[in-house]
Amino acid sequence: MTKRIKGSCTTILVGKNATIDGSTMIARNEDGYAPLNPEKFVVVNPADQPRHYQAVLSKFNLDLPDDPLRYTSTPDAVDGHGLWAAAGINSENVAMTATETITTNSRILGVDPLVDDGLGEEDITAIVLPYIHSAREGVKRLGALLEQYGTYETNGICFSDKDECWYFDSIAGHHWAAIRIPDDAYVIAPNRFNIDDFDFDSDDTLFASDLPTIIDQYHLNPDRDRVDLRHIFGSATIKDTRYNNPRAWYGQKYFNPEIEQDPFDQDLPFICRTQKKISIEDVKFVLSSHYQNTKYDVYGSTNTDAEKKLVRPIGINRNQELHILQIRNDVPAAIAGIHWLAYGPNTFNAVIPFYANVTDTPTQYKNTTEHYSQGSQYWLSYLLATFGDYDFSLFEDQENIFEENTVAACRHLQIETDEKSSSESALSDYLETVNQQMADISFNNSNKLLGQMIDLAAPLMKLQFTLHD
Repeated sequence: MTKRIKGSCTTILVGKNATIDGSTMIARNEDGYAPLNPEKFVVVNPADQPRHYQAVLSKFNLDLPDDPLRYTSTPDAVDGHGLWAAAGINSENVAMTATETITTNSRILGVDPLVDDGLGEEDITAIVLPYIHSAREGVKRLGALLEQYGTYETNGICFSDKDECWYFDSIAGHHWAAIRIPDDAYVIAPNRFNIDDFDFDSDDTLFASDLPTIIDQYHLNPDRDRVDLRHIFGSATIKDTRYNNPRAWYGQKYFNPEIEQDPFDQDLPFICRTQKKISIEDVKFVLSSHYQNTKYDVYGSTNTDAEKKLVRPIGINRNQELHILQIRNDVPAAIAGIHWLAYGPNTFNAVIPFYANVTDTPTQYKNTTEHYSQGSQYWLSYLLATFGDYDFSLFEDQENIFEENTVAACRHLQIETDEKSSSESALSDYLETVNQQMADISFNNSNKLLGQMIDLAAPLMKLQFTLHD
């Protein structure tokens, strides 16, 4: 079977001292090579987790431990191509998102070739997230698996718990490096090798044990006086200047507008800091963006067609789902994990704060069919985006109001739930009921938006003829 790789994601990490509420956040757009790759939102309970894992896209398989944790997941809704669990939060409040497809170069691939029968994005979340009790432990487990089994692709992976956020770059067939994001920092990571300056002697880095050796042995470092892993293992191609770098540039421009940078710069920084405290809404805006207020905006009215098509937007028709995995520090552990989720292209959706401490998920979010069907949030979100794309300026105000009202209603319900949760004896059942209420808010408001769009568009149809007699 031909390998089916989702290669176009954008990732954001935010340390606990950089967020507005002291939580950690890791977030990602799960993008496909083409539109319409149906996703669903489920909980994998321990009884449902396999004890022997067999990949679909390669011969990779392994026996798994007999004590898996429960975890949320956003796998593919269509069978036959592998699991692609993508992202989730486990019952120990450890979050993971996998993967951000990244670049490499021929120098390291010559040293450590990719492994056709190794593991890949299809497998990573399902074989790591149920077995880890901290973000650092997640890095170590994935690193050990990569060293033992190898991989057929290079990826960026993120882990978080209530204290730490880690970013992990796989390197060629069997090597890897990871870095803890400082608590006061954020990261915007597009589809390139992302880690730059790296200290092998720091407590905040982890890596394959022989990584320093192979850098020296095979003369891989092009710099005279620094260890920049992006320079050593990544790429700096013309494609990067149009496909990858502008996404990092726009996210950094949003959080640090005072800093002037070039969107085509190959050396945009990895770890960044801002005076602004970052909110969920900020992360959602960046992951939905199409370069608003710049000449690259695909929906712009004052730029040329060539400028609109010059760089790859972050919000794109290939967005399948957006997740923001938040571990909160100002509430009890039983309600700390929030799996924020939105489906489809991000210009016309709203991200919903689902509690992770549950054993089941809302109907509209888990029952996604292969083809369009009513009652599915995935397909409704894609309908809104497809319709809305034809005349963005006509529908933009309604979309903004829809998103604000939907998130506000869910936030209000979340505040009430946080306050009541300590008195609930069957907490998981209670949180499932609240999650369903949030899903209903999202679904009903999405349908209301669709009706508003029809009201605006119908009078403008070309199929009309009026006699004034």
